[in-house]
Amino acid sequence: MLSPQELFSVIQEQVSQVLPEATRSAQEEMSGNLKLAIAGVLNKLDLVSRDEFDAQQAVLIRTREKLEQLEKDFAELEQRIAFN
Repeated sequence: MLSPQELFSVIQEQVSQVLPEATRSAQEEMSGNLKLAIAGVLNKLDLVSRDEFDAQQAVLIRTREKLEQLEKDFAELEQRIAFN
């Protein structure tokens, strides 16, 4: 997945190839407006970094493992109580 800066660079490069040199100022204005539009859309998205995602995934795995162990311990305690 491209970062927002990489995405903007790719779009800007493609726009540069399509528009001729004579329209350079219009291209620069359009590029600025496009950059603002992309930034606005990206800011509205609820995105997290890959590092943050990986950290939360690791926390979830540890929590799931602890829950499974607690469920086993609880089942053992229920059996002990049932036999007494």
